[in-house]
Amino acid sequence: MASSTHKLYHVHGFDSRQFLEHYLAENNEIQDDSLKFPIENLTRVFTKGHINGNVLIDLSIGSMVHHLYSACEFFKHIIVLKVSDRCIMELKRWLDTRTGAFDWGHAIKLHGEIEEKSHQLEEKEGKVRSAVQHVVRCHLDKENMTHPIVLPPADCIIIAWLLGAISKDQDDYIRYFGKFSKLLKPGGYLIIIEDLEGTFYTVGKDRHHYFKQDEDFIRKVLAGEGFVIDYCNVKERTAVSDLLDFKASICIAAHKGK
Repeated sequence: MASSTHKLYHVHGFDSRQFLEHYLAENNEIQDDSLKFPIENLTRVFTKGHINGNVLIDLSIGSMVHHLYSACEFFKHIIVLKVSDRCIMELKRWLDTRTGAFDWGHAIKLHGEIEEKSHQLEEKEGKVRSAVQHVVRCHLDKENMTHPIVLPPADCIIIAWLLGAISKDQDDYIRYFGKFSKLLKPGGYLIIIEDLEGTFYTVGKDRHHYFKQDEDFIRKVLAGEGFVIDYCNVKERTAVSDLLDFKASICIAAHKGK
């Protein structure tokens, strides 16, 4: 299937529950890349102690929450932006502890092992739910993406796999990155998690477009918007799966010049 015929996440959407089952369920085939990598790196970034504050804005693909377990210890308020109503519904099902919500127990356990705080698992889950106070629909092409809501400037933004999913080309990536970075206050921090050298990912029977990017490109985009990189880790892909074709994962943390 040619990349031009792949579906776009923010245009066509996908089954948010199926996405979670494919990539984030317990013992899935790419667990080291989809679960362990973000949890390890975000734990490392936040425990350094200099990224904290009142407001964190999360821009991530699908309805995942596992990347927020570390963040809830360092920010009072987490605002989650979603481009899909279906993903909002799936996330709220978990936040409201409704019947049939996706079970994140395995990810919480993994986080406890990485942080060496396995005795605090139930407390951690409660902290995440308490911190995520707003889940807001995001319209990418509006000047104020959350219109009519005006968000407070964020101390930190996490962008997890979203830029790759919504960008058709380099111009798209740079434009969306610029819009997202405007949500930060001067001196704020931004954390990007992406897959490198990938072109597609699969949900159900559909292949979805993923922008092919490398580390050098991401570094240039950050520099172009006035960011200074404080942390970068690239991990080669370890899992074998026909669901997607990336070659490595990257986590970058950077701060915005004042």
